[in-house]
Amino acid sequence: MSLTDKFDGVTVATKASVYFDGKCVSHGIVLADGTKKSVGVILPATLTFNTGAPEIMEGVAGSCRVRLKGESEWKGYGAGESFKVPANSSFDIEVAGEPYHYVCHFG
Repeated sequence: MSLTDKFDGVTVATKASVYFDGKCVSHGIVLADGTKKSVGVILPATLTFNTGAPEIMEGVAGSCRVRLKGESEWKGYGAGESFKVPANSSFDIEVAGEPYHYVCHFG
């Protein structure tokens, strides 16, 4: 997967979704074809996210470590790398140092 640096022809939710007392902030976007994504940033923290739909988390800056539900091993990801999370699951994410900027691709 190549690094996403911009989206053309999108609708952006101007009100941010703020999670974990501000440790994660994202904005929802809808592409011209109706595809939904979110773009956001996670500040240094260790957090647990639950998923409804399947997700692909694409790193665009910074780095993180991730542990998917049911796994014991943490795996590292940086800019230009992505990881998949199944529907109706969860993942732990650890960000240390620089914030982790991402695009979340749903479905």
